Amino acid sequence: MKIFFSVGEPSGDLHGANLIRELDQAHPKWEFVGYGGPRMAKAGCQLHADLTQLAIIGVVRALLYLHRFLGLLWRADRYFLRQRPDLVVLIDYPGFNWWIARRAKARGIPVVYYGTPQLWAWASWRVKKIRRYVDHVLCKLPFEPKWFAQRGCQATFVGHPYFDELRGQSLDATFLRQLAEQDGPLVTILPGSRTQEVRSNMRMFLRAADKIREQVPQVRFAVAAYKVQQESLIREMIRSEPSPSGKESPGSPMDIHVGRTGELIHAASCTMACSGSVSLELLYHARPTVVLYKISRWAYWIQAKFRRVRYITLVNLLTDDDPFAAGESGVYDPEDPRDAHVLMPEYLTCQDKSTQLARHVVTWLTDAAEHQSIVRRLTELKAEVGRGGASRRAAQYIGRLLETAEGSKDACRETGAQRSKVRIRKSA
Repeated sequence: MKIFFSVGEPSGDLHGANLIRELDQAHPKWEFVGYGGPRMAKAGCQLHADLTQLAIIGVVRALLYLHRFLGLLWRADRYFLRQRPDLVVLIDYPGFNWWIARRAKARGIPVVYYGTPQLWAWASWRVKKIRRYVDHVLCKLPFEPKWFAQRGCQATFVGHPYFDELRGQSLDATFLRQLAEQDGPLVTILPGSRTQEVRSNMRMFLRAADKIREQVPQVRFAVAAYKVQQESLIREMIRSEPSPSGKESPGSPMDIHVGRTGELIHAASCTMACSGSVSLELLYHARPTVVLYKISRWAYWIQAKFRRVRYITLVNLLTDDDPFAAGESGVYDPEDPRDAHVLMPEYLTCQDKSTQLARHVVTWLTDAAEHQSIVRRLTELKAEVGRGGASRRAAQYIGRLLETAEGSKDACRETGAQRSKVRIRKSA
């Protein structure tokens, strides 16, 4: 059996690697090829290209790389035609993966989408592409199968694969001890895994940090950078950020660490984070968090037209009894009683929300009862949804799917052989 993967996000690379390990353990003779990232390559996938290098946001940037996407699509199509893998597995990365699915179906190859784009949140009309090009949807969130099934898609809930990685995570005890030995509460800043996200969000986090320090002078800040290139960018942004008085200053003193996200979350009293799957890691560690996602005015206007859910943070969606009921009722508002269940205040915005970010963090740093209440509620939610096992269940589903297909092929071959024998006997 040969499975072709198409994965373009860093988080998808992680989930793809875990899925490949589970599949390889159960089926050591199977082959894994296609597009992914370094984690998938390490897990045993023969990469045709590192697609995570093209993890971009926005139509304009996508157009700039259009020639590269077209080249990768053409290469995949040639592979489907000549090598005919038994299955194509897509993980996230809408846009490009729709075209991969289209070409796979044109070549008669079944398609599984493991962790679909959040169509229910932004682009529900695209579900017709799922119906047309995808045979099986493996859902990460408990409310997704019903949504897809109502729209004619075959969908199964397997759980969120991020919890598999977290449950197996090993933190550096020495580094944690060093953090704990320093004076003052630690606030960790998580500006995003994409450089574009860092550019958009980091300055507002810096302004919030200055406002927090004014009210809690003993506070410490640390930034969790996703890669080394982002570290220099963040340092430059810290140096150039004006102080609250308007004068140029080095900004709030803060440490920057690469590849220490788990430790910095675990050691923090609370965090400020860019919206993304990191919210599940924050849930896993039960850390009070305020979420930011800054976009342009144009993008804000566009999302207001197409967004179908009230919240952008997965943790908040998981606490909502009906995530789709408030689809056209605006965004999170701390003063709105409808948002009383929200565990991670969030700001999808094109404006400066540094004052609001600072307000939440200061409350958690100075009000022990409020801090403990949030930690308790996060811990309760983690017990409900953070059990893990998604990678194993997805691998089992794919295994049954391919074994059934292989059994059908064998039956067809056997039937064909029997018919041939009958024809021979009749001829004789």
